[in-house]
Amino acid sequence: MQADLLLLQPHVYNSYFKQWTHQNVAIKDGRFLYVGPRGEDTFQAEKVVDARDLYMIPGFVDIHLHIESTMVTPESFSQGLLRNGVTTIVPEPHEMANVFGLEGVLEMIHASRSCTVDMFYAIPSSVPATSLETTGGSIEIEDMDALLATGDVICLGEIMNYVDVIRDPECKTNQILKHMRERYPNLVIEGHVPKLLDLDLARVIYAGVDSDHTHQTVEGLEARIGAGMFIEIQEKSMTPEVMDYLIQHDVSEHFCFVTDDVMADSFREHGHLNQIVRKAIQMGMAPEKAIYAATLSPSRRMKLHDRGAIAPGKIADFQLVSDLDELALESVYKKGSEAYSALGPVTSLQAAPAYRFPDHFYHSVKLPELTEADFAATVDVEDGTYRCRVMTVADGSTFTKETLVELTSEGGLLQWENSGCGMIATFERYGKHGGKAFGLITGDTIKKGAVATTYSHDNHNLLVVGHNVQDMLLAANTAIKQQGGFCVALDGEIKANMHLPVGGILTEDPLDTAAEAVKQLREAMQSLGYDHYNPIMSIATHSLPVSPYLKITDHGLIDVNSGKVVPLIVEKI
Repeated sequence: MQADLLLLQPHVYNSYFKQWTHQNVAIKDGRFLYVGPRGEDTFQAEKVVDARDLYMIPGFVDIHLHIESTMVTPESFSQGLLRNGVTTIVPEPHEMANVFGLEGVLEMIHASRSCTVDMFYAIPSSVPATSLETTGGSIEIEDMDALLATGDVICLGEIMNYVDVIRDPECKTNQILKHMRERYPNLVIEGHVPKLLDLDLARVIYAGVDSDHTHQTVEGLEARIGAGMFIEIQEKSMTPEVMDYLIQHDVSEHFCFVTDDVMADSFREHGHLNQIVRKAIQMGMAPEKAIYAATLSPSRRMKLHDRGAIAPGKIADFQLVSDLDELALESVYKKGSEAYSALGPVTSLQAAPAYRFPDHFYHSVKLPELTEADFAATVDVEDGTYRCRVMTVADGSTFTKETLVELTSEGGLLQWENSGCGMIATFERYGKHGGKAFGLITGDTIKKGAVATTYSHDNHNLLVVGHNVQDMLLAANTAIKQQGGFCVALDGEIKANMHLPVGGILTEDPLDTAAEAVKQLREAMQSLGYDHYNPIMSIATHSLPVSPYLKITDHGLIDVNSGKVVPLIVEKI
């Protein structure tokens, strides 16, 4: 019998039994043909691989992530995934949708079609997430219908506005959920429901949301699984208590591992979904169970029934690993062809031509250069001392608390530069109305210099944090002039600068180049005093009005819990 590839005697992972067997594996036309004892006496293969000392594992499947968090294009992302054993992903292009709406999502889909890794998309369901920010685009119900018609979309992405789902029957999110349940009853609907329990959790599930990928506790995990939810475990949920629960209980069909957001330097240094699986094994989970949670379990969740297992008829996506505990990768095969080798470049793999986004994707920052007047801390109060709201950054979280600090006002200007607080300002950059706002910031953030970025969740307007106007101007205008970026300035010099020309949020550089730029940004921000485990993600979420507690958008300071704009000045002293 003819075959394209025959692998001899690897330790084959059987996803259905969660066990290993010594078998031969024949592949034909990109799919597994046979797994069993028959070998070269039965199959005449074009290529034979002696794999007797290797573990053969299905390609990993990551069903919840955002490519834009790595700040690279799908093409660069795909190459990074392959060298970490990931062969299928379900990205949600939430950030590109905020910049360009439906067109942004379609362009990400188009850019993915020539990638080696399979990318099946999730519809961004919450663009914009609130009415308290100005975005470049939105995703409406008719846009969702258009995306589902492409055939590249397999689920409704994370429903973020769970508060309105519970409280407002007529809100946009409930209208979306009703439309999806009625018109696409078999569509997978993903959720974002942190901390919900009891009746509130039940109401969200009743509305159609039956998964959660947010930070888990054992109590929340048990409540969700018991109510029929599917749980997507990202690294921040891998506490000893949660992992012990997953190890000790028979819940393999109810959870999987996902990455959500991976910074480019971490991607290069530590890996991707394979790093999550490796960590699970190191925390005591049996390799067979950890592998299942990154292969067949996520495939079943997304109804991708043609992958996640090494079995006849399934797509021949797999990896060969020499050490199971460390997941030491030797090679990765996509549809039966070698796509990555630890020994060097795969000569048989033809690189697709670089995808070119539409020209206007490279001209999305519609802001004139800023002047000192743009950073004037103008307040409409008489001279005196005032108690002011200050955004307070804390290491270990992207949440920012509200602190009250006393500052003086003189001649209609708030005297902030010698107060120990920095200024945070944001500028609408889509050319819609030119809105802007400023506030104060303290805590585990920079203590000198300035940082400016057009990569600021979710709206991706220009965000600037600094301790003097000159450095703030330099950083901000550098980002503006290059049509997007992440810039760090100190004493009149640019200390780090990552150019993000695609929509102001992506670079077209290879992953390794992007990783080095992110590393330099991180180090530069830390040198200015940013004392945070992830300063880039921290500052990028200062404008995220669905993340507690005090944030800023072009509308002003946002009290996230109350869902409204609040004034900078609280009271006169």
